[in-house]
Amino acid sequence: MPKTRDTPQRRAIAAVLERAEGPLSVHDILQRAQREVPRLGIATVYRVLAELRRARAVVSVEVAGHPVCYEATRRAHHHHFHCRRCRTLYDVGGCVAELASLLPRGFQLEDHEIVLRGLCARCAPLSPAAPSGG
Repeated sequence: MPKTRDTPQRRAIAAVLERAEGPLSVHDILQRAQREVPRLGIATVYRVLAELRRARAVVSVEVAGHPVCYEATRRAHHHHFHCRRCRTLYDVGGCVAELASLLPRGFQLEDHEIVLRGLCARCAPLSPAAPSGG
């Protein structure tokens, strides 16, 4: 495998992913990395992301109805929350205990992903109040 070059573009993209509070889309990565490398292009972001994925420094996060996002692999096991209003993906720490107990007999759990959906703290106050029961 060819060795990847350490370029300002690669460093900026890697730094954006390391500092990110949650998974980022390619366009989010581009926008943030352009603060450090103003002439950075989208093709370079895709190329660097592919290199970082091959090096297992980055993973993709895929949520139905949302563009593919990326995050650094250094984070501990976690899941995600998808706000249906602002479409932001947030990291959610922790994990549901005993997932393997949900499996049919003889099945072996190798991996899982959990995506919670709803409204984030910024968007929830903008929702109309739920009708009161009674």
